Amino acid sequence: MNITRTEAEDFLYAEAEMLDSWDLRKWLSLFATPAEYVIPPPGRPEADPDREAFLVFDDRSMLEHRVESLLKRTAHAEWPHSRTRRMITNVRVAPAEPGQLVTANFAVHRVRNGRLTTFIGRYQHLLVEHEGALRFRRRVATLDLDVLHEEGKVSIIL
Repeated sequence: MNITRTEAEDFLYAEAEMLDSWDLRKWLSLFATPAEYVIPPPGRPEADPDREAFLVFDDRSMLEHRVESLLKRTAHAEWPHSRTRRMITNVRVAPAEPGQLVTANFAVHRVRNGRLTTFIGRYQHLLVEHEGALRFRRRVATLDLDVLHEEGKVSIIL
């Protein structure tokens, strides 16, 4: 598989649109099986998940559960849903085994209850081809924040 930067950008922009519109089931379809979605602890991008608590360390099954939970009215942290806008920049593509490594910078602006919170960081994606389409094998969102302010948690998909 050999994708261009433009193809990677188009994939990431489509993903951002799905997340901003809360089309989480469609977003979930962007993941291969098996797959991982990871958010390391703030200020510890090289943390070891066997020794430290990650904000998120989901396999495909846990990710499916997370999506279904977020879409329910009982998900009080996200009902009604936050409004978000994602900015993705500095997309880079490199060969990796298996697939392609795609990195990018991000800013996710979240509005909830009249408050704006901004999460900034870097994505590191391992993309693979499945049935002619790009899919995430691994999606890592590393925050550039030292600590989580105000809420102390991430209740949206970064």
